[in-house]
Formats: sequence, C-alpha cells, structure tokens
Amino acid sequence: MNTESSGVENVRRSLGLLWGIQDEPTRGPKPGLGVEQIVRAATTVADTEGLGALSMRRIATELGAGAMSLYRYVPGKAELVDLMMDAAYAEVLAEADTQTGDWRTRLDAFARREWAMYMRHPWMLQIAQGRPLLAPSPMRSTDIALRAVHGLGLDADEMLGVIVLVSSFVAGLARTTIDAKQAAERTGVTDEEWWSVQNEFVGPVVAAGKLPLVNEVGEAGAFASDFDELSFGLACVLDGLAVLISRRSVDNDAATGSRAAEQL
Repeated sequence: MNTESSGVENVRRSLGLLWGIQDEPTRGPKPGLGVEQIVRAATTVADTEGLGALSMRRIATELGAGAMSLYRYVPGKAELVDLMMDAAYAEVLAEADTQTGDWRTRLDAFARREWAMYMRHPWMLQIAQGRPLLAPSPMRSTDIALRAVHGLGLDADEMLGVIVLVSSFVAGLARTTIDAKQAAERTGVTDEEWWSVQNEFVGPVVAAGKLPLVNEVGEAGAFASDFDELSFGLACVLDGLAVLISRRSVDNDAATGSRAAEQL
C-alpha cells in the first residue's frame, strides 16, 4: 500500500490539523474524544496489522465509539495517516535538540532515530515520500539534521542532499529488514523451509564451482552471521561525506587565498 494525501483540499485539511490551524469541534454534543486519542488508537492498529487494516470504523471500535463521531475530529483516513506520521516522528525527537558532538556523531544519531521509528512503526515505510507532507515533526527532524552539516562548507543543495542520502539509506535498509522479519507470517513459509527449497536448486550450482565467490563468502559464514548492516552502511555513507566535506574545505581555502592575492 502506497499512501499519500490526494487532492489540494486533503492537503489543506491535513496541514490545518497538523499545524493547529483547525480547532477541535465546539458545536454539537460535548466531545468525548480528541485527535490525539484517535491517532494513538489508529497507530496501535497499524503497528500490529499494517495500514491495510486501518479504517475509521475499525478505530471507532477500538475506542468504543461510533464511526461517524470520528469525523468530527478527523476528516478521513488520508488525513489520519498524516497525523499518525507526524506523531511517529515526534516520538523520536524527544532528545534530538540536546544532541551534541561533531557532524558525524550527530548525523549518526539522526539516522538511528529514524531507524528506531521504522522498527517501531513499520507502516511508516508504506507512506509515499516523493512529495512529503511538510508536517511539524518531520520538518523539525530535518532542521535538527541540517544543523549537523551547517558551516562545513557545503552549499544549500549539498546540505539537503546529505539528509536525503542518509534518510534514503536508512529507509531502504529498514524496508528490507522489516520485510524479512514479516516474510514468514505473510507467506506461511518458515525461513528454514525457504532456504531449504532454494538450496535444492542453488546448492549443486555452488558445488560445481560456478559461483566461486558466493561459495567463498558462504563458507565464511556471511549469510548466517549477525552482521550489523546498519552500522556498516552508516560508516560507509559518513566516510564518503567526510571526503566531500574535506574537498569543500580545500576548495574554500583555495578560493579565499585567491581573493586575498587579488587584493594585494
């Protein structure tokens, strides 16, 4: 399921709720619910069963309320998912403002906060990010991450590009990791059965020496190890960024020296 707000009015309604421009209802019977309560209930359903199980009727059942009563607070499912997304980001931002250290330490912490969010709320990976909603908590997260690379000699496009790069790596690895964890439940095939069937076909090929490097790393235990792919991948990404930052520092020093020479 690839969820995103559709239509300008949907976007307006979501942003009005997220930025506090749209107040909770004051007309009609005294409210017995609240937006936060509805978002928490919806998040619980999505955490356990995915976004596909989410509906206003299902949430109303969880809250012991009538489905129509929810629409007094949230216009529909699209806007509700936007609120859930913002709440998920808010959870991992509690200590973000106090993050200290150099740019590398702070970007590493930013990446691990996003990783924790996806592990806690896998449904977040089902929300389309091609045109992200400018909600308060994701925007604050981006602002905090940008502070880590501010003043390092990168231009504005490169600063934002760094955040996109780190976030894209984390989301990609999280998607693969979560999919692997959910595969047995989704397909009814255990990991042991999955690999056993494949080995019937691939095993003879490997044994015949047709995949020598696959055999080599397999014999070394790579496919069965608890290798920390998150830490390894982050180190590679940050090492690459370190090269770029160093290059920009040299370029900026050269440009400063050139301007100084011209003034002599």
